[in-house]
Amino acid sequence: MATIRKRSEGTYQIRVSCGYGVDGKQRNQFKSYKPEPGMTPKQIEKELTRQAVLFEEECKRGQITSAVKFEKFAEQWFEEYAKVNLRPTSYARMKQLTKRVYPAIGHKRLDKITARDIQKFVTDMLVNGKNMNTGKPLSRKTAVHHLSLISDVFSYAIRMGMLTDNPCRRVVVPRSEQEEKQIYTLDEVKTLYEHLKDEPMKYQVYLLLAIYSGFRRSEMLGLEWKDIDFENSLIHVRRTSQYTKEKGIYTDTTKTRKSKRVSKFPPSIMNLLKQFRTEQAKEAKQLGTKWEGHDRLFTKWNGAPMNPQTPFEWLKGYCERIGIPFRNIHSLRHLHASLLIFEGVDVVAVSEDMGHSVVGTTLNLYSHMFQEAKARNCDAISNALSFTNEANTEEEKPAKDSYEDIYVNEDEQEEEQLGQVFGT
Repeated sequence: MATIRKRSEGTYQIRVSCGYGVDGKQRNQFKSYKPEPGMTPKQIEKELTRQAVLFEEECKRGQITSAVKFEKFAEQWFEEYAKVNLRPTSYARMKQLTKRVYPAIGHKRLDKITARDIQKFVTDMLVNGKNMNTGKPLSRKTAVHHLSLISDVFSYAIRMGMLTDNPCRRVVVPRSEQEEKQIYTLDEVKTLYEHLKDEPMKYQVYLLLAIYSGFRRSEMLGLEWKDIDFENSLIHVRRTSQYTKEKGIYTDTTKTRKSKRVSKFPPSIMNLLKQFRTEQAKEAKQLGTKWEGHDRLFTKWNGAPMNPQTPFEWLKGYCERIGIPFRNIHSLRHLHASLLIFEGVDVVAVSEDMGHSVVGTTLNLYSHMFQEAKARNCDAISNALSFTNEANTEEEKPAKDSYEDIYVNEDEQEEEQLGQVFGT
């Protein structure tokens, strides 16, 4: 039964007994009620009775929590839910986010955390937050990740019948200007290719295969020789190679169901892969029993799977050595997508090639590129119907936009250079 006690400041306290804990102490839940101005004593008594009944029903359903702090319950969420349902890499990233979340709201009770508390935390990250390693301002994406962690914890509390509301639903992350994707220009790609012969064979293969395939870094490192169909010039993506501090390097499934895919490659790439396989076989023979037979394409010196950070460090150093900007290793994937879009490949085909789970992801990432490519349709129609325009009798037809005109603002001549680089 609920008991009601009047306080001196004109409010009322409703108490509901929830039984006894393992320590033998009684567990109670409390709720405060303040009458609206102008209510008569009889109206107050009636409303108090209604509030007490509702509160007692909520307690019976276990939908009220009082003593659990956010940090304590979040750790329970990590143990009971995240560790079982999330990928190890996602779990590790979520754990990293607690370094900011716990100091901000970890000490507060779940039922006392308001949307305003979370909004202040998110806004402060965007205004005053600094990267703990570089000191640079935090991005909107980082703020969204922190908010997602908090929201996941509250959602779990609701599913467990401890709360009825998720305050994160009312929090707004201010929008920021979307940065354009950093893509290597054709001059830079040509420079990358020209100096590549001086690099170890495995990095030659990695760079060219990354550009031709658009595979994610984890997918590249997860490739095994049995995934390559030399007869039909096909490469299958079946797994990824991941790393966490706790597990080290380990094999995982692909990011999404559609990430499992197969791509066809030109003879130049397949021939390079054959050379690489021969060289790797020689290294394995020289090392004898020291060679670890994991069947991976990209390995350490002894055949063990390559660390995911290694290609990043190599490309960064390679760019410094040949004097071009380092645009992050993921930009090779963006380069692949931009080349497809420039050549008129439709969004569905690009999405399947990139291994995106939904077409909307492709549109969101490369919307500007698709818009620019679509703008050329007008010129294409004009060119096709040029016989209707007397002005075209002097053969002054508009030139086709080059890759650089649309994406990287270089001159049209380099389009031919890319064909020479990639043998197209």
